[in-house]
Amino acid sequence: MRFCALSRSLQAIGYPMQFVNRLIQGLLVIWGIVTLLFVIFYGLGDPTSFLVGDQADEATRAAVRKKYGLDKPFGVQYLGYLNGLSPLGWVADADRTATKHLALISGEKGALALKSPDLGRSFQSNQPVTPMILSRLEGTLILAMSAIVFASVLGIFLGKIAAMNRDTWWDRGILSASVLGISAPSFFLGVLIAWLFAVVLGEWTGLHVTGHIFTEKVFEPGREVLLKNLLLPALALGIRPLAIFTQLTRSSMIDVLHTDYMRTARAKGLSARTVMLRHALRNALNPVITSITGWLASLLAGAFFIEYIFNWQGIGKLMIDALEKQDMPVILGTAIFIGAVFVCITILTDASYRLLDPRVRLD
Repeated sequence: MRFCALSRSLQAIGYPMQFVNRLIQGLLVIWGIVTLLFVIFYGLGDPTSFLVGDQADEATRAAVRKKYGLDKPFGVQYLGYLNGLSPLGWVADADRTATKHLALISGEKGALALKSPDLGRSFQSNQPVTPMILSRLEGTLILAMSAIVFASVLGIFLGKIAAMNRDTWWDRGILSASVLGISAPSFFLGVLIAWLFAVVLGEWTGLHVTGHIFTEKVFEPGREVLLKNLLLPALALGIRPLAIFTQLTRSSMIDVLHTDYMRTARAKGLSARTVMLRHALRNALNPVITSITGWLASLLAGAFFIEYIFNWQGIGKLMIDALEKQDMPVILGTAIFIGAVFVCITILTDASYRLLDPRVRLD
């Protein structure tokens, strides 16, 4: 009994430490992303060429380099970028009025402070990159969450139907449709769905190729919500994960239905509904949830083409516009932001395992 109590105590201590280790690993991954992208965008070329063109004289180039701090050694630029990106960093006296911070340790020329992450300023608009990304985050989150909810709910339902009716025409039809959904790229589905429902059937559906869920009101302040503009991009973005969730739920359910504890549950006289929902489906959800959370991060990063096709005002549209204008700080900041979101979602996924299945240990 004492050994069992000691074992439980060690496990109680071990689980938080495992999450701390995952958090440290996530921070290291983010640091690696920042380093790699900074070297690519700033270390392998001259960013001033994107600002002033190849025909500018050396005096103009020197002025631009000084304005954006590009005249400093590469290592100094890198450390300065990390300092701006970190929530705990050095704030110089000259930047105290422009930077929201909470000073912890004051020095002669500045202070070590808690502050909001700074991703630099846009080369084109000279505006801070962080507010530019946050202003578009709402649109991308709405689109990605709508697509993932649509795909997960319908995918789990169809996968359960296919598993319960294995080797029937229901099963074969669902599998065939899911194979088609997996095979088609998102950008192709986006173009096809926009053409079919907004062009060919536009008079009956009332849908448009382009549009955002929020539009500014003309005669009064505030925004108007147009949910119909969300239907087509969410459908286009959600078809591929829908197909994958369907197949994954089906295969996981089939494996669970043939286990010993499922036969024991049936032998106890439990109803078919109780056996399916409380035993089979719950135990089959772990791999599905792994895929769902992974796809949520992928949809946040992979919504670029869908946002561009439907002119959806999100992070993907912002990054594509920055690529067209060769606005390096915006491109770099957007990529780092998406990488950080992916790492955070991965850590939250690990936490969800423990809630669904207490037997799961995180190594």
